[in-house]
Amino acid sequence: MSLKVIAFDADDTLWINETYFDETEKKFCGLMEDYLSHQGISKELFKVEIDNLKLYGYGIKGYILSMIEAAMNISNNTIPIEIIEKIIQYGKELLEKPIVLLDGVQETLDALNGKYKLVVATKGDLLDQRRKLHNSGLGHYFHHIEVMSDKQEKDYSDLIKRLEIQPSEFFMIGNSLKSDILPVLAIGGHAVHIPFHTTWAHEKIDHKIEHENFIAFKKITDVLKRLELR
Repeated sequence: MSLKVIAFDADDTLWINETYFDETEKKFCGLMEDYLSHQGISKELFKVEIDNLKLYGYGIKGYILSMIEAAMNISNNTIPIEIIEKIIQYGKELLEKPIVLLDGVQETLDALNGKYKLVVATKGDLLDQRRKLHNSGLGHYFHHIEVMSDKQEKDYSDLIKRLEIQPSEFFMIGNSLKSDILPVLAIGGHAVHIPFHTTWAHEKIDHKIEHENFIAFKKITDVLKRLELR
């Protein structure tokens, strides 16, 4: 490989994220359990989230609005204002969660620093993602921060053009096969999958990836072996 840029997804690749959403969803289900089963509540919330992606995009703020809308749907618009207030509180707590780096992230960035151009390529709310990066203490490692509204082939192609490199010189590391891996492979880049123990249903795929530019590792430090840096 002739690589120039190594890109990292942020949430659940550099630091914990989905775990916090899972915890919030459980609290939301408990809040609404007088109306429906927890399974039914989760199903309705997921449906509303997916329907709203085209309007709100990814991120906590859209999630808060989707919880409120789901609560209204589940209760047939009879939800008391106290429940709405509680949902908003859950959302604010989600926005204030501590940044917990995943094992091996600091070691990996230290080893790559100065050898490749490092970038963050993530999606979500711009303000929230910049806050998390600042609070993580990792910002100084990265040459470029790209917060995308989505992660499709065009989004990656646009990023590569801005970085003034060829797709074959781009190396993406992430936890989502759907968002971090498949689009990058499709445009001729290299991609490494580092699984996280929990994944949002929308980010899951139902087939195995077979591609010469793809590899899966159990932990992020294994990337260093691949690049012969340890």
